[in-house]
Amino acid sequence: MKQLNLFDDDRPLSSRPETLVMSRDTLIQWKQRILEHQQQVRQGQQPQQQTLFDLPKTTWHTVDEIDPFALQLHPADFYRKPEPLDNSNQGCIYFLIDRTAQIILYIGETKLTVHQRWSGVHYAKDYTLYYIEQHRRYGLEVAVCSAFWLSIPPDKKILRQWERELIYKWRSPFNQECWQWLGQPFGKF
Repeated sequence: MKQLNLFDDDRPLSSRPETLVMSRDTLIQWKQRILEHQQQVRQGQQPQQQTLFDLPKTTWHTVDEIDPFALQLHPADFYRKPEPLDNSNQGCIYFLIDRTAQIILYIGETKLTVHQRWSGVHYAKDYTLYYIEQHRRYGLEVAVCSAFWLSIPPDKKILRQWERELIYKWRSPFNQECWQWLGQPFGKF
């Protein structure tokens, strides 16, 4: 019986690049696929996705009322700055958005303050840094920022349901739920 090769080539691990390098054209095409889907969502042309469960009616809002592009924008590194908002008594859905490309990159939820949620290790930080690095490598414009939706009670089950619904609706590429459609071009962190 032949043993499976866990590596795609026979080079020693020390000679492999630490991160994947996406070509300029591939990066542009990848972003275009995301943009096309998200534009359809914004224009209401996306077929309505059926949920496996009913989202609880927790406020006077629904998931479809949340337009991440209409929310107030904050720096992408908001977690390093003084807290821009106090959401300690409520839940929060947050978005990472590339303002120049007009695409949502990541959607998350927290019942902590957003600073507490991002103050440690968070794989989306690495993805964001690599995304920015790729743009700078090729001289492409990039402006990643964050936005927050604070109108949700701090119930973890509700937050996760709303987050999941938004991820599937927008197909945000940094969320692992969307890697089946958009790949994982920045490797595993």
